[in-house]
Amino acid sequence: MTIVFISDDAQALACGADAVAAAFEKAGCTVERVSSWGMFWLEPLVEIGGLGYGPVRVEDVEGILTRHAELVSASTPHPSSSATIEAWTLERQSPTVKQVQGDDLCVGSLEHHPFIARQQRHSFARAGKTRPLSLVDYTATGGWTGLDRARSMAPADVVAEVTASGLRGRGGAGFPAGIKWKTVLEAKGTTKYIVCNADEGDSATFADRMMMEGDPFHLLEGMAIAAHAVGAGEGYVYVRSEYPHAIAKLNAAIALAAEKLAPFRVEVRVGAGAYVCGEETSLLNSIEGKRAEVRAKPPLPALEGLFGCPTVVNNVLTLAAIPHIMAEGGASRYAELGMGRSKGTMPIQLAGNIKHGGLFETAFGITLNELIHDIGGGTASGRPVKAVQVGGPLGAYIHPDQFDLPFDYEAYSVADALIGHGGITVFDDSADMGAMARFAFEFCAAESCGKCTPCRIGSTRGVELIDRILGSGKTAPDSVEALPQMHNARKAGRSRDEEFQLLEDLCETMQFGSLCALGGFTPYPVRSALKHWPEDFGQAGSAQ
Repeated sequence: MTIVFISDDAQALACGADAVAAAFEKAGCTVERVSSWGMFWLEPLVEIGGLGYGPVRVEDVEGILTRHAELVSASTPHPSSSATIEAWTLERQSPTVKQVQGDDLCVGSLEHHPFIARQQRHSFARAGKTRPLSLVDYTATGGWTGLDRARSMAPADVVAEVTASGLRGRGGAGFPAGIKWKTVLEAKGTTKYIVCNADEGDSATFADRMMMEGDPFHLLEGMAIAAHAVGAGEGYVYVRSEYPHAIAKLNAAIALAAEKLAPFRVEVRVGAGAYVCGEETSLLNSIEGKRAEVRAKPPLPALEGLFGCPTVVNNVLTLAAIPHIMAEGGASRYAELGMGRSKGTMPIQLAGNIKHGGLFETAFGITLNELIHDIGGGTASGRPVKAVQVGGPLGAYIHPDQFDLPFDYEAYSVADALIGHGGITVFDDSADMGAMARFAFEFCAAESCGKCTPCRIGSTRGVELIDRILGSGKTAPDSVEALPQMHNARKAGRSRDEEFQLLEDLCETMQFGSLCALGGFTPYPVRSALKHWPEDFGQAGSAQ
């Protein structure tokens, strides 16, 4: 019986994976639904005997089965439908499979595909290889090793090992995870919580979703290790409602792993899709049933967090790094990866106008030039790359002249840019960067919780200001009637140069006066767009 592996990841489902799976079953094959390899341009991606085929349509199924029989020798064994993960792995690594070259829909061995082979997969080591809700698969591939070791250690020793690994938060500011854990461990209180921030709202990000849908036990193991380390008995995973498949997988995984996780208890809380809930204090308010708005700091959540108790708030990728760090004392090996203070690996997400979009996990230090051109294959449109936005909708736009910038927290900070959650959005030369700067203000205005004036009012004034600047650069100065949005500017008597200065003043006020990163980071895309593409604002040269 031929076994066919097809992902049940949301990306694959959106591309028609269920229909393809049904077609293979109709053809007499046994179909196993596994996690995604993260090669989204090939979805629906099908694996048979270690060979990948994609993107596959229903009408391709008969031809693929015929072609596969020709490519693979008759002596290559096919495991039965009850095969263990070890047997599947052996088949993927067979010499016959390694020698087959891709052609047409066949892309060759997935294990040895260039996109996969050059990665350093730790958090996503199981991606594409295991059934998401199979405890057998998870245990057979090293699952629970980190948790078992952590529970054999004193909590303070676990915290010390996480600190020694150099792991930093993978959500934005890159705060050291070990320091946060140590604060919660030493905080006074009989009740403590672990909160996983899975409110993945940044553009071009999908690693959290992939982890929750494809390897949910891995995330739960990371949370359980954190709970043991700080003395927490309960945890919450806060997921946005736009991720129904992830929510279903998590709830199922929690039920299946309840005995292993005990005495630690985990609950999924579903958010309503507010971007500001990615900010930890707003998220905590939402879990408590309150209005999702930012809290002033101090107190820090590590001291007074969920329900007023000491709370560890880490995002999915931070917690997903923990099992690998703890397994067999991997902290020192993890710390050897990366560069400077940016240790370990980062699941980088390639999206936008890019030929080979998907998830690429590698050590810090890789350049954008490698990511966009060598790995991503350039733009999907075939046009030159004009800009790359790193760090979501509030990340800076990076010019191709800066593509030698190493993927490193400090290097990006020096360049007035953000790594954020590791999402990369590519734009070709048809993009209007003036319009993109306007979108940053517009996005902030729509998503602001409204608590602080710089964010609530500044974002709205920013949209109006960008409209006046773009309008005045394309219309004769005396055509006021054609530009009603310019009336205020004319009454104030501001020149075009003064409008740019006002824009800079507004950005400064939002950056340093906002309560959280939503308003504080909005100036990054605006300033970078104006600095590198002044012509898109009607300027002859840089306004800096």
